[in-house]
Amino acid sequence: GTQAISVTLLMSFLVLATRGKDVRYRRQEEDNTQILTYQGVNKTIQMEDGDVYDCIDVYKQPGLNHPLLKDHKIQMKPSSIPVWMDTETFPSDSFSQAEPSIIECPTGTVPILRSNGSSTIATHNIDGLKNDMQWEVRAGLRYMGDLYGACASLNVWEPKVKGSQDSSAIWISIENRRGQQPDRVSAGLRVAPALSGDAFVRLHVAWFDGYSKKGCIDHNCPGYVQVHPHIGPGSRIQPSSVYGGDQRVADIQIFKEPKSNYWWVSYNNIAIGYWPGGLFEFIRYRGDLAFWGGQVEGPTASSKSPQMGSGHFASEGFGKAAFIRKIEIADDTVKFATPNRYMVEHGSSDQSKYTTGGFDISKDFGMTIY
Repeated sequence: GTQAISVTLLMSFLVLATRGKDVRYRRQEEDNTQILTYQGVNKTIQMEDGDVYDCIDVYKQPGLNHPLLKDHKIQMKPSSIPVWMDTETFPSDSFSQAEPSIIECPTGTVPILRSNGSSTIATHNIDGLKNDMQWEVRAGLRYMGDLYGACASLNVWEPKVKGSQDSSAIWISIENRRGQQPDRVSAGLRVAPALSGDAFVRLHVAWFDGYSKKGCIDHNCPGYVQVHPHIGPGSRIQPSSVYGGDQRVADIQIFKEPKSNYWWVSYNNIAIGYWPGGLFEFIRYRGDLAFWGGQVEGPTASSKSPQMGSGHFASEGFGKAAFIRKIEIADDTVKFATPNRYMVEHGSSDQSKYTTGGFDISKDFGMTIY
């Protein structure tokens, strides 16, 4: 019986990963080579670690170039927020929190990362590389049922990615699968050399519109609206966890605001930006699947096998394998709670390379998976 359940679970994860591969957005040839330069640059900031950010007028940011957002009035913070969420300050128990780069852009502007070694802004489309041999594996936990938000504490690691076009993420996705192709919004931590020009772990957001079969990551096509002047997609997350030593976490939340139907993203309880619900055909109302876990993908990921999480199997446990804890979902009033354990399942679409284990629900750490 247990073996049959394992086989069924493996097959369902294979279907999930394969379907994700089928729906990748192929950009037009001219889009693939275009160089984005933006107007409205108020200030350029060089960080100590070498990153360069342009502070761009919030109303001239690239996300607003979407035809559906022509006269969009930006909402600077959510009007409905979970009771435990504070959009103004960092958590006080920050001893184990990995912090994002704080970019000192002026009020009324938003930070946009330039790709390293270039005077232009990073425009690569990691979630839709123009390659028919794109390969993807997921390992983690998923919830199936109506939901209006998902959050968790993600263990911060800097997995090694050998292929220059490959990537490795540990993050949260919410989907609505009512259409032919799923709508999806995602946020979390990712090592993506093609996107940033380096092998650092960074904060990234991504989305996919199943109706138009288009999607992308961060600011590389219009849709995602950034509002926070100091933290945004591309921010480096430091420090990483140490194998057998200090463990660091980053709290990520995605939730749908009931009044506006915007899908908000927050990092360590700070709201940083949103997707207007009108961008989507189905997820504008609710999600029906959430995923928390690792995802590796890319044209050479099958042969070069990027690390996922810490690069160690789930069976090694705390301090050695990557974990996700405090896994919660939100109802339509943005109240977060631990999901029903009988509505979640965990597994991997390639158990020979990537595993899950250690599923638990505890008073201190909520629902946890390695």
